[in-house]
Amino acid sequence: MTAETSQTLDRGLRVLRLLAESDHGLTVTELSTRLGVNRTVVYRLLATLEQHSLVRRDLGGRARVGLGVLRLGRQVHPLVREAALPALRSLAEEVGATAHLTLVDGHDALAVAVAEPTWTEYHVAYRTGFRHALDRGAAGRAVLRAREGRTEDGGLVVTHGELETGASGAAAPLLGVSGIEGSVGVVMLSDAVPDRVGPRVVEAAREVAEALR
Repeated sequence: MTAETSQTLDRGLRVLRLLAESDHGLTVTELSTRLGVNRTVVYRLLATLEQHSLVRRDLGGRARVGLGVLRLGRQVHPLVREAALPALRSLAEEVGATAHLTLVDGHDALAVAVAEPTWTEYHVAYRTGFRHALDRGAAGRAVLRAREGRTEDGGLVVTHGELETGASGAAAPLLGVSGIEGSVGVVMLSDAVPDRVGPRVVEAAREVAEALR
């Protein structure tokens, strides 16, 4: 039996998705064409979404995603963190290094979940909320590599000394997760990442991606 659904809600969500995928916003006419509905329906959808700050319209009349979407996005982080922590803890304990889940936040990479090993004498302190440019560090570079479609070997990226002197990192992107760009990685105090760590990081990224689907 097919579950009952709301046609209006479905259309509203499709509007948000179309706007999120557009770099320059969309006009009412463009939305009408893509949704296959008349302009009156689109006007009503946009007016409702504007009331909740999920959509805004510029002076030229083009609709764009509103700041309300960002506020909703911030509430997603705790849910994502909860789903990722089991895999991160397992990774940290197994390789003896600090494991982290990093998501894209604007032009930055933002650490939203961190797990530290319990048995090591020392490890890198890497805190939730730490952010850095996407083109620095393994976590951000893994995301950029996935954007380029370079996902051979799970998209693994290994770096040394880019974020902290004497520290090495390895990260693999989250693949196949709709609406989320991010990576799973480890950071350790060493001159290089041991060969055994890379495949384990890729495996952990797959585990987290599966938990988020």
